[in-house]
Amino acid sequence: MDTQALKGSWHLVTQSGDQVPLFFYSALFLMYPEARGLFPVSMATQRDRLVGALGHIVSNVDRVDDLVPFLQQLGRDHRKFSVVAQHYPAVGQALLATLEHFLGDRWTPALARDWAQAYGLIAKVMTEAAEESAATSPPWWEGEIIMHEVRAPGIAVIRARLNYPYPFRAGQSASISVALRPKLWRFYSFANAPRRDNTIDLHVRVVDGGTVSTALVHGAQRGDILKIGAPVGDRLTLDSNPLRDLILIAGGTGLAPLKSLVEQMAYEGPRRDVRLFVGARTSRELYDIEALSKLNVENPWLNVVPVVSRDAFYSGEHGNAVDVALRAYRGQDVYVCGSEEMVHHSVSRLLDAGVPPGQIRFDEFTSAGGSGQ
Repeated sequence: MDTQALKGSWHLVTQSGDQVPLFFYSALFLMYPEARGLFPVSMATQRDRLVGALGHIVSNVDRVDDLVPFLQQLGRDHRKFSVVAQHYPAVGQALLATLEHFLGDRWTPALARDWAQAYGLIAKVMTEAAEESAATSPPWWEGEIIMHEVRAPGIAVIRARLNYPYPFRAGQSASISVALRPKLWRFYSFANAPRRDNTIDLHVRVVDGGTVSTALVHGAQRGDILKIGAPVGDRLTLDSNPLRDLILIAGGTGLAPLKSLVEQMAYEGPRRDVRLFVGARTSRELYDIEALSKLNVENPWLNVVPVVSRDAFYSGEHGNAVDVALRAYRGQDVYVCGSEEMVHHSVSRLLDAGVPPGQIRFDEFTSAGGSGQ
């Protein structure tokens, strides 16, 4: 398999922009009309995800150790879309037709063989991971909403009780779907550590164009059923060794996974000195301040510091959360979560201040398939 030829041909194809996923899905649905039922009515986000996933795969096609875990997770995750092994040949046929269309005279028999071989390996890894996952877990869990509170304009805190035990770690996320937006899934971080009562908390903020976030904040109510995919991600989970003290920097609903870490330490230990800096534009957007104040009182090792940036009447800390946090930096591990802009700014400030890269853990809520849509 000529990996450089695969990379070069994909680079040429992507120059056609949005026409690529449009052609792919048109070809797929024309050849296999029954496949249309697997997808949501609006395909806009799905088209972006196709190009993003293929780009990641092709970029790493010569680094198998990096690629295989990604494909395995992709295979497990596709179970929630009711994708089964019989669907993969149809997708492969549509993909090859798309490549041939956009490459024109550059589409040679040798390149066709390389792409067919590459897709065959991709499908094999994904289907094997899906089959292995099916032996131990459902394609999704169901959770009944037992609490729905709009805490600030466009921000809701939601608690759901799941129908089966749900094995996740504090700091992880999962894809969530609500019946008001069928077949649309968006990732959200859990705002709690695992609990015996099998409940999970979500902090959801409406984002521009976010159909799922809008439905969860303004449409969902107690008694509604959520679908919850398998937990993913370890970027914000706690390291057990070494047991350094922590600085946690949250922007907006990026508070959720960092609050889950605090809850984990409160439940399980070992106790560390933890400083949680909660950034918001105004005091009204400190939507979870009552719960955080309670945690602060109950846990002497915790210090919660709210920080606002655009509220002249607020009596507490003003400015960016990262700047306030740096005043307390004494070699701790630093966790950062929030919007893409907030995370990039915060990580840059931390690095400029001399925080070692290995002691910075971060995740961001992006508008393209990440948390918060």
